[in-house]
Order: sequence, then C-alpha cells, then structure tokens
Amino acid sequence: MEQLLSLDQHLLLAINGCHAAWADMFFWYVSEKWVWIPLYLLLAGLIWKRFGWKCMLLLLVGFAVAVGLSDFLTSGVMKPLFARWRPSRDPQLGQLVHIVNDYRGGRYGFPSSHASDTMACALLFSLLWKNMKATVPLMLWVALNCYSRMYLGVHYPTDILVGLMIGSLMAWLVYRCLSALFVRILAGGDGAVSPPVRS
Repeated sequence: MEQLLSLDQHLLLAINGCHAAWADMFFWYVSEKWVWIPLYLLLAGLIWKRFGWKCMLLLLVGFAVAVGLSDFLTSGVMKPLFARWRPSRDPQLGQLVHIVNDYRGGRYGFPSSHASDTMACALLFSLLWKNMKATVPLMLWVALNCYSRMYLGVHYPTDILVGLMIGSLMAWLVYRCLSALFVRILAGGDGAVSPPVRS
C-alpha cells in the first residue's frame, strides 16, 4: 500500500510539474463544468433528432440519474468516508504542488466526482448511440477532463481511476434499466415510442 501511495504521488507530481502559462489557462477552463454546456446541449439535440421528444425526455432522466448517482456516491459518501486529502491540500505534499489561480478544491478528493460524472455521461450516451464516431470523441473529452484535474493538482491518479470505475458502473446500470423499460413500453403497444436501446 505504501508503494502504491508513493507511486500515486510521484505520478501526480510528474503531471502537475509539467506546467506552462498557456496550459494553466487551458486546463483551468477545461476543468470548469459550465464550459461544456454546449456539449450537453448538442448531445440532447442528437438524442431528440434520433429518438424523438418522448424518448428524449425519458433518456434525459436516465442521464440525470446516472450522473446524480455518480456524484452522490463520490462526493456525498466516499469523500467524507475515506477523508483522503487532495494533493493541493495535503499537509505534507501541498507545498510541492503547482496551484493555478489559487484553486485547491474541497478538502477531500477520493474519488474524483469530475471523473465519475463525465464518464457516466459519456458512456451512457455511447451505449445508447452505438457508434464509434461518437464514442471516441466523448472518451477523449473524459480523458481531457481527468488530466485537467491532475494537472491542477486537485486529484491523484487513483482518485481519477476509481471515479472512472464508479461512473462506468452507474452508466451501465442505468443503461440496463432503460433497456428493460423500453421493452415494457413496446410490450404495452405504444407504437409512438421507438426503443433507443437493445437488451
């Protein structure tokens, strides 16, 4: 465990230590959630165009559930439970971390809610859309967000890894629930709603 924690710290300092003025500004904005509102609107628009507004409303609820569960589990349960300092706030490591715009995040960082939330959103859309042309850019978006959190010194690599696992699990569970729900809708004879997922 000590070796794993040491490796975690060394990887974090290596990523955080490769900084430049332009990268500080770039990753600062990458890490801001409001910057990605146009992407969320685009995804909602694609869902509406492909599946219709009835399916869109149900699927948007699914996205809200997947992201909400991911965020609650990481921020509401696990962070206070494990109480692992963020690198930027670690009493021993914090002075070695490069800080951007005096941003240090909350007290605890394990696991990363940024990683879990973006993965839940991206993976659920990919499972529904079933197209690599959509999946690859979304996974690059997730990777960029995750890297930005380490670059800013607010998450260790293991924070990111566990966050990705939680987001993936939530996306898969919601996807399975949506699959079962649409099967029931079809069985009820509602021909106006086409299933966007296959079991």
